[in-house]
Amino acid sequence: MSGHSKWSQIKRKKGAQDARRGKAFTRLIREITVAARQGGGDPNANPRLRTAITAAKMENMPRDNIERAIKKGTGELDGGTTYEELLYEGYGPGGTAVLMELMTDNKNRTSADIRHIFSKHNGNLGEAGCVAWMFNKKGYIVIEKGAASEELLMETALDAGADDIREGDQEYEVITDPKNFEAVRTNLENASIPFILAEITMMPQTTVTLDERQAEQMLRLMEILEDHDDIQKVYANFDIPEQVMERLQQ
Repeated sequence: MSGHSKWSQIKRKKGAQDARRGKAFTRLIREITVAARQGGGDPNANPRLRTAITAAKMENMPRDNIERAIKKGTGELDGGTTYEELLYEGYGPGGTAVLMELMTDNKNRTSADIRHIFSKHNGNLGEAGCVAWMFNKKGYIVIEKGAASEELLMETALDAGADDIREGDQEYEVITDPKNFEAVRTNLENASIPFILAEITMMPQTTVTLDERQAEQMLRLMEILEDHDDIQKVYANFDIPEQVMERLQQ
């Protein structure tokens, strides 16, 4: 069970969806606002904004919320807080690599918070560049089995430029180069193939296998980091054997 591709599955099984959706809305509004501020309010001319809007729609965010966030970014409405984008890197239990994307209005406060979280959960915050080289930026789309035949999915995704299609127990994972992500996602939509996740992400080149104690610590660290208000996304290269995961879920 690898840190990137299965972490979303773990979260979906845990429940507390209302609380999670509230956090997701906050993060998505920040992302939409910053994307619009940097690249303009037209999603057709701003890929980052287009991806953020797609993610917001998948979370069932009301259209009014999306439009207000765009207008704040473009200056049509009072933008309120100005956020600084940061990339933090560190090491988790078992020497796992952890990469975090943040937006904060107080860098010193955020840095102290994240450092404390790592030290409290058997990890440590590292220097810039210590683990980022272990990850590659990729487009990542998850499709439930049964949503489309494997033949149709492969034809649709690969024709649009997907790099790979991986088959799991319950899902297909479509991997793309970031520059082909929009074309692949659009092709799937046009073919009426629904997906449960579509994002630009950071995928680890290699993984670190954790024992049961390390896995429990790692999952707790991931939960706390994702719950932090300033963290937009967390990536890690841990791998948890299926039998260990089954014991932890009992």
